[in-house]
Amino acid sequence: MATQGIRGPGGRSGGRPTLEEVAARAGVGRGTVSRVVNGSPRVSQETRAAVEAAVDELGYVPNRAARALAANRTDAIALVVPEVESRFFAEPYFSDIVRGVGAALDRTEMQLLLTIVGNDRERSRLARYLSGNRVDGVLLVSVHADDPLPELLVQLDIPVVLSGRRSADEPLAWVDADNVAGARGAVAHLISRGRRTIGTITGLLDVYGAQCRLDGYRQALVEAGLDADEGLVAPADFTEEGGRRAMGELLDRRPGLDAVFVASDVMAAGARQVLRERGRTVPGDVALVGFDDSAIAHRMDPPLTSVRWPIEEMGREMTRLLLAEIADRRPAGARGVDDRRRIVLPTELVPRTSS
Repeated sequence: MATQGIRGPGGRSGGRPTLEEVAARAGVGRGTVSRVVNGSPRVSQETRAAVEAAVDELGYVPNRAARALAANRTDAIALVVPEVESRFFAEPYFSDIVRGVGAALDRTEMQLLLTIVGNDRERSRLARYLSGNRVDGVLLVSVHADDPLPELLVQLDIPVVLSGRRSADEPLAWVDADNVAGARGAVAHLISRGRRTIGTITGLLDVYGAQCRLDGYRQALVEAGLDADEGLVAPADFTEEGGRRAMGELLDRRPGLDAVFVASDVMAAGARQVLRERGRTVPGDVALVGFDDSAIAHRMDPPLTSVRWPIEEMGREMTRLLLAEIADRRPAGARGVDDRRRIVLPTELVPRTSS
């Protein structure tokens, strides 16, 4: 007795759709479909759209276990944040990065593992975990100059992409914002408003981005013929309490200052509290500019002038680069310096009433 085959997704008869059927439907080769499914960036947008349409029409579901075993892959990447939990949850930067990474992984089969590494014990535990080949690559966020994690990842031959850099000659793949230009533009804005005694509250100076923001501050003063007075520089740690403490130090040293460039919106919120406590009006007595253009800038009273940088785009670009690093079979230490592995994103000053 003849039997009628059950019609599967996309009108095919019986069983689950195969890679070859997706390739035939899209009019491309089997390897191209594999690259699209694996999230490789080395496919044109037109071809990617055709393959994704064929995947949707046929209801194709990759055999992840078989594919990972054959390719010695885990289909997982780790987003590692070497900071204490309190900073991770207080700083909007981190949630924006996570959103960007998630958006970039949406069309791939990759799983995302988020790990916060706030002390030596957690770092050792992460090292043991990564040495077991449990992820295909690592996105390393907020890296400090003396952090041993980048070298550990190179030793383990795990592809890695950094948000920011440890130095000007960073050898690993990275995505960064133009911190120097952003800070220089912020201080030039304050100078254009007639401010002449301009202080700055820096972030942690073992973070290269914080060094760059301080460099931009100094460059703007020199370009305007103003003194880069070290008494107007107060280091802090990217926290609100750090901003409070640094603002108090600046007012104690230079009570006549009339503007402050703050290297993050979170620190600017702390600085604003101290200015209010000391009887200084903003922007009447002291103009204030932050960096990040986060939700904090909108909520402050008055709303904070801030430097916007595309943090979600940074997360997306980091993920794109990491997928390319994973596809590159050469050892991590053998990839060398390549401008395609170094991306600088632009910044933009967003003026509001605090300045």
